[in-house]
Amino acid sequence: MQFIIYCKDKPDALELRMATRPAHLAFIEATPLPIVLAGPLLGEDGAMRGSMFIVEADDLAAAQRFSAADPYRIAGLFASVEIHGFRTVVSR
Repeated sequence: MQFIIYCKDKPDALELRMATRPAHLAFIEATPLPIVLAGPLLGEDGAMRGSMFIVEADDLAAAQRFSAADPYRIAGLFASVEIHGFRTVVSR
């Protein structure tokens, strides 16, 4: 099943995001969980303001474990994290 993980950064957290980014990218590279799509959320100024993932996981608990292990989340970067089941209907 697919899950969307939508994470909003805390205000003024760009420095924390950049300091944690190498560990986050290493985590993403090493995870066995299939990542369908991932990338940063951007503000109007183009600056990173959060993260979004679409992952394949057996269930919600597996998607939650993936999110909880992300170095960004461990570092306290996110003001909020939402995880929802997702179904791709259109992909071009």
